[in-house]
Amino acid sequence: MPWNMKDYPASMKNLEKVTRKKAIDIGNALLADGYPEERAIPIAISQAEKWYTDASEKELRQVENSKNPQKNDTHETNPNTKKLINAAVSVKYQEDQWEVISDGAKRASERFAKKSEAIQRGKDIAENKESELRIFKRDGTLQETRNFKNE
Repeated sequence: MPWNMKDYPASMKNLEKVTRKKAIDIGNALLADGYPEERAIPIAISQAEKWYTDASEKELRQVENSKNPQKNDTHETNPNTKKLINAAVSVKYQEDQWEVISDGAKRASERFAKKSEAIQRGKDIAENKESELRIFKRDGTLQETRNFKNE
């Protein structure tokens, strides 16, 4: 069920107002893409907190002054979401950087200079998705697989 600023998951109540607003918007977009609530909520909170940390003062003001998210807002959906929701996450070395990419995705979600940072981000994503994290060596061979599936 989508949310608004008056009706949202209890786990969002202690977020700063602008962070909560962003989390609700992200969560509603995830729900529109077919994510179940129990997975959309932690992902939305995590992404909103990361956004808040990285946002400029201008971006913060824009969200603060924008219209509050509504339960009936429309969101662009991704037809590949169903296959990406449970897809394994990989940390690979590409073009002089470590990238975090879900199996089947066309592009990496993030890139890092340090492998340890890419592994941490990949772990966070795999935990949220309850999927598998595959860590590759620089030469492309599989180094390690970590399972975050709740079976």
